[in-house]
Parts: sequence; C-alpha cells; structure tokens
Amino acid sequence: MSTYPDSLLILNGKSAGDDFLRQAIADLRENGAQIHVRVTWEKGDAARYIDEACRLGVATVIAGGGDGTINEVASALVERDAAHRPVMGVLPLGTANDFATSAGIPESLDKALQLAIVGKPTAVDIAQVNEKTCFINMATGGFGTRITSETPEKLKAALGGVSYLIHGLMRMDMLKPDRCEINGENFHWQGDALVIGIGNGRQAGGGQQLCPDALINDGLLQLRIFTSDGMLPALFTTLTRPEESPNVLDGQSAWFEIIAPHGMTFNLDGEPLSGEHFRISLLPGALECRLPPDCVLLR
Repeated sequence: MSTYPDSLLILNGKSAGDDFLRQAIADLRENGAQIHVRVTWEKGDAARYIDEACRLGVATVIAGGGDGTINEVASALVERDAAHRPVMGVLPLGTANDFATSAGIPESLDKALQLAIVGKPTAVDIAQVNEKTCFINMATGGFGTRITSETPEKLKAALGGVSYLIHGLMRMDMLKPDRCEINGENFHWQGDALVIGIGNGRQAGGGQQLCPDALINDGLLQLRIFTSDGMLPALFTTLTRPEESPNVLDGQSAWFEIIAPHGMTFNLDGEPLSGEHFRISLLPGALECRLPPDCVLLR
C-alpha cells in the first residue's frame, strides 16, 4: 500500500457532484490516501477550511475549482504563518482553468489529484493589489474584463473558455478604451488602453496568452497593454498576431502603479476590483505549490 501525505480538498460547490472526481478520490483512498473534502458555498468558506487544515496538520490544501477558487485558496494561505502553512495543490474544475492550463496541470482528474498530493513543492510568487487583495495568475483591465464579468453562466457551462470570445463579439458596443497612466521600474506609459494584462501567470479570459513570457517564481510581473489606436484593427491583430501589432506594448517590473482618473475595473483571477488607483506588487516566494516538474511557468 502506498503512503500519501494527508491532504484537504477545498472543492467549489459547483463541482461537488462530479462522478469522475468522486471515483478518483475513492481510488486514492483505497490506496491509503487520507483526503478530507470540504465544499464551499459562499465567500469566506475557503479561509475557514484552511484554518481547519492547519489544525489537522495536513501537508497539502488542494484548490478544486476554477481560477477564482485557486486564487481564494492561495490568498488565504499566504496569510497563515509560513512555519505551519500547508502546500497548495491544484485540481482544475472551472470554466477556463487559465492558471492550471498554463502551468501544465493534467486535465485528467486522477492525474491532477495525484500531482496535487505528491508533487514536489515549489515556491511561487503572489501578487498583491493595494496591499490587500491578492492574485496568483493575472490582473486584467479594459474591454476583456467587462466581457468576462458579463458572460452568462449558462454560456460558460456549455462552451467553456470560448464563451468569452463569443460573448465579446456579441458585445462590441462595449468596446471603449480606458484612459490611464502606468508606472513601473524603468517603465512609464500614459494613454488610452483597450486591454491591460498584468501577469504573474500567462493567460486569462479562456486561453488568451496576454503575458506569454511570465514566470511565477522570478520576482517580476509581466505587463502587456493593447492601445486603442486604430481600435478594431488593433483588437483583431491582438487576438491573432499580437507580436506583429504596433498597438501592443510590453514591460516587466516587480511592481506597477496604475492611475485611472475616470476609474476602471481590474479582474483579479475572477475577483473584480474598481477604483482610480492601483498599486500591484509581488510577494516573492510567498507560497509553495505542487506543480509539474516541466512546468513552463518556472524559471
């Protein structure tokens, strides 16, 4: 019989009835794994379950859900004392699974669960906004944020990540830029932005590689701005050949500061945050996560 470290799975309530997941857990338990399962119902549940995980002394807390669930678990974990903090595992069960996909987490639930429990822990960075709200994958602002926040749940359930693109094409009336100023280390830009991506990870919005060179353990955030010059040509070139577009600006820094005089909204792994001023900085190596040994997000 194999020996597995104890773990606690924090499962998004939308995935509680997944028969394949139930079988994967049952198979591991038959092989000697001790897996506690807790289901979230409302905001704040993940933090309570992490408190329980610390009391139980489990080695791993597994985030079972989409990018929002992963972010909620990661954000709560970094608030715990590092000496007694469990490692985070990832079980992709959401609509887009942008973080899990770019990290190379297996789509097969049994393989993903195995990795989440026994994979090698790796220290990764976490981004913090205005010294309070965190994200592990990406902050996006502009047209893409408005689309992802308004895409109907039924459409996402039926079509997955492509639902964001379809809904975006249906809502071209929302295509308007945000006036802002962005500063970072050796970086300054001011103008009208159609889309802004600030990445610790690489992709958002159901598979869009907004920050294709980002690494989650290099102490740096990647920035990509899609300017509004020649708005429709800029949008379609951005979607198809961003490396060829004169409307795309890139930068990197350990922090970025965004000033939006008319206000704007950023989507932080599914959590909207509105305001006129955003200070985004990294907490280097703030969390240990079980990732594939060939994960392209690691330097």
